Amino acid sequence: MNDALKQQLLDMAEDDQRVRAELAATGELFQGYAPRMADVHRRNAQELQAILEQFGWPGQALVGEQGAHAAWLVLQHAIGHPELQRRGLPLLKEAVARHEADPAQVAYLEDRICFFERRPQRYGTQIDWDEHGQMSPWRLEDPERVDEYRQAVGLGPLAERREQVRQDTNNVRPPDYHKQQAEMLTWARSVGWL
Repeated sequence: MNDALKQQLLDMAEDDQRVRAELAATGELFQGYAPRMADVHRRNAQELQAILEQFGWPGQALVGEQGAHAAWLVLQHAIGHPELQRRGLPLLKEAVARHEADPAQVAYLEDRICFFERRPQRYGTQIDWDEHGQMSPWRLEDPERVDEYRQAVGLGPLAERREQVRQDTNNVRPPDYHKQQAEMLTWARSVGWL
């Protein structure tokens, strides 16, 4: 166990979650990519890149369950660094095969990459504002089998997740859908997703 690395990962994840909570409380989190959040993600992505170069994927044997979860969270939130997320996906899959990571983490990361590449997702983990002003799953690869895919990686039914997210954002004013989609495409192109 590398206690120093584990603490570094936990600190990175804690910073991410603290800023996220502050932005969620003001509603900024749901109105595009907040600059404060982008700064945290950028810093964390740089640190994670260095960790991957030195250690490979920081799995549970190296940093414990909490440390491995923190590494995934940092990778999952490195949305401004498509090359890092794409590089991390096969490393995370290998970690799952060695029982060093949670299979649901692969589902979330795989769906996240699909979302930003504007491809349909398999597991329904990526939720965004829809044209009706509600939080809804991004396009699905196979809507009839999505709950089967989710169950295989330990996730509950998609309908339950959708309801939870809608309750969490019930008091949030939805953005202008068409403007948000245009801004997202511009941003995705600018960082290399498209």
